[in-house]
Amino acid sequence: MNVRRLEDQADVRGLIRVHGLAWREAYDGLLPDEILQQQSVDPSDKEVQYWFERLRENRDGVLVATDTDETVRGFADFRWEEDETKESVGRGEAELKAIYVEPDCWGRGLGTALLERGLELLPDGVNTLYLEMLSGNETGRRFYEARGFDRTGAGKHEIGEKSYPTGIYTLRC
Repeated sequence: MNVRRLEDQADVRGLIRVHGLAWREAYDGLLPDEILQQQSVDPSDKEVQYWFERLRENRDGVLVATDTDETVRGFADFRWEEDETKESVGRGEAELKAIYVEPDCWGRGLGTALLERGLELLPDGVNTLYLEMLSGNETGRRFYEARGFDRTGAGKHEIGEKSYPTGIYTLRC
């Protein structure tokens, strides 16, 4: 596996596929089936362009994990500029906005490799990394806690027209 920065729309197409597959698996039973099925695994060119425009602004913080034929198998989105993070993330802090790995690749070290590479990319002076994830995501909780994150708060996240409870996790870098 290779972990590198996001390069082009082909990477974004793979990233969207991984996002959809991971959502469907990780959030099964937590979110309604209709929301899970809305997560694209075969994105249109329009979807790819939309995501590419959104991610291009933070290209330095978006990583992809690829296999030997350059197929995207995972990605992570680290944010550290004030206008790129949630309001609660302050100076000297960064946010892990997303980290997803194709479910068939879970347990193979891709998530860990993405997290470790992302931590290396954080600017000097960043000493805390935050993330927020849906409560009940036991796979995610076990992953983050095994890598030193502590649950430090709770919140809510709107998906569709419903609010879902979240856990806020913190890692001291």
